[in-house]
Amino acid sequence: MNKRTRFAIIIAVLAVCFWFLWPSISWYVRTPKDEQTLALGSLEKIKDYSTVKASEDVNAIKKIANADASAMLDGSYDYLVKSAKKNYKADNKKVPEPMNVSAVLGAFRNEKELLDVIEGKYRDAILKAKSRYQNSVKLGLDLSGGMNIIVHADLDAALASQSDSNAAISDPAQFKKDAMAQAIETLTSRIDKFGLTSPVIRQQGEDRIYIEIPGAADGESVNTLIMGKGILNFRLVDSDATEKFNQYYQAHAASTFNADGNLIDSSIIPSDTEVIGLYTKDDYGLDERIGYLVVKKEIALDGQHIKSAQVSANNITNRPEVNFVLDTDGAVIFGDFTGAHVGENLAIVSDNKIKSYARINEKIGGGQVAISGFSVEEAQNLQKVLQTAWLSVPLEVESQQVIGASLGDMAIRQGVEALIVGLIAVLAFMLIYYLGAGFNAIVAQVLNMYIMFAILSAFNLTLTLSSIAGMILTVGMSVDANVIIFERIKEELRNGKSRAAAIASGFDNAFWAIMDSNITTFIAAIFLSQLGTGSIQGFAVSLAIGVVSSVFTALVVSRLMFDFQTDVIGKKNMSISWRVK
Repeated sequence: MNKRTRFAIIIAVLAVCFWFLWPSISWYVRTPKDEQTLALGSLEKIKDYSTVKASEDVNAIKKIANADASAMLDGSYDYLVKSAKKNYKADNKKVPEPMNVSAVLGAFRNEKELLDVIEGKYRDAILKAKSRYQNSVKLGLDLSGGMNIIVHADLDAALASQSDSNAAISDPAQFKKDAMAQAIETLTSRIDKFGLTSPVIRQQGEDRIYIEIPGAADGESVNTLIMGKGILNFRLVDSDATEKFNQYYQAHAASTFNADGNLIDSSIIPSDTEVIGLYTKDDYGLDERIGYLVVKKEIALDGQHIKSAQVSANNITNRPEVNFVLDTDGAVIFGDFTGAHVGENLAIVSDNKIKSYARINEKIGGGQVAISGFSVEEAQNLQKVLQTAWLSVPLEVESQQVIGASLGDMAIRQGVEALIVGLIAVLAFMLIYYLGAGFNAIVAQVLNMYIMFAILSAFNLTLTLSSIAGMILTVGMSVDANVIIFERIKEELRNGKSRAAAIASGFDNAFWAIMDSNITTFIAAIFLSQLGTGSIQGFAVSLAIGVVSSVFTALVVSRLMFDFQTDVIGKKNMSISWRVK
């Protein structure tokens, strides 16, 4: 491999590494702490924050307009002025000059449209920060603080409850599998709703669930979420009240709800109703609010009456529909209710969110209910909502460990200090013992750390104390390759070879010795990463990454530096030892 090829490879690797590392740099260095806090919240929390801030801005702009309609908005509203000009052009209207506050407000058809633009500005900024976090190196619980919880799911009790209710379970093993999957999904929904930061929730063994929640979290609140049962019920939709509310909301979007999401003026809807958000699943599988419905406070049917739910195809239209079976009491209640409200809409409410609503076409008796009018994906989502009610799995917290944020800060500081001190000590030894050649080793080690962090960022790996330990070990081990190369070069120089010949022979003769030792270490690290768990796995992964990057920097980067000094700078002598020149 010639020098140009080697140089091109190094530049390409460094550029790719910078691309991978940039999200981590942007998140940990360029993102303010308050913005990090917002970005780490759930999507619902982000939406609520954006809505409140947008409402405040709308009210502030209206106040400016009432005081002086010819006033100019300050630079923080440049995006709004730009959007207003775009609206004028879209409507084939002349853009007013100057664009004062009155002209800006005149570009929007109603207050809701203005609110949406401002809310989008806040939302996009926070979601952009959230995207940076998702693509950056994560800090583990031992660094960032948080909680890890192991929950036991009593699948036998869930199976027994179905047997007691005379529900036919043809495949107990499949029932347990479905119940476990639903328990995990339910917990994920609850914890994300609580506004916690990127929780890790996975099955551990046959009947246990491992939950890892980074950041500060209230243990009692989390346990309440885990132990509580999701509330699912059916409510009648008040169509007239919904239409009037939506008209009111379009005109008063900024002053309809307070910061807690409650109606400021409760008189805009009948006293026996309430406003609940209508949700659908977005591209990420999370709940996304798409509107509001006014529903009766009285519950038409409680979800505990649902015995089973499944998705099937309609025999006539072949379109997907959701079928669920009610118990005896539920069948009577539902039959009487639907018979009295034919032609009206019925909403399915889960955890105070409307997940779906459908028109009652006829009286539904016998306990066999079919809901149609959905896509396959919507039908499957609705099935999961209904399953929440009947797949009731008793959950018990077996263990809970809380790591404070102060401990995390201390661990980060100590880990970084150990890494820096170890790196400085190793590099100082290389510089003192190998003189000028030691400088090549220093550059190689710095690039080695740079590449390691870039790989961690590229694969969104989690940085823990054990990972830092693996890096510290890598710093010490990675100079072995440089030591082997330098000693071989020294031998060639003692045999009377020139600088160029000694460098070429030194690298060639050291190649397989370096590869053999690092390949064996890499194999051990791979086995540890696959067979180990927790801290052992983190240590093994960082060690494996360090082995690969150290071989690259020793054989490619260090070699290029030697060749550059020989062929470009024109050095004849070798500064590699106190006794060999």
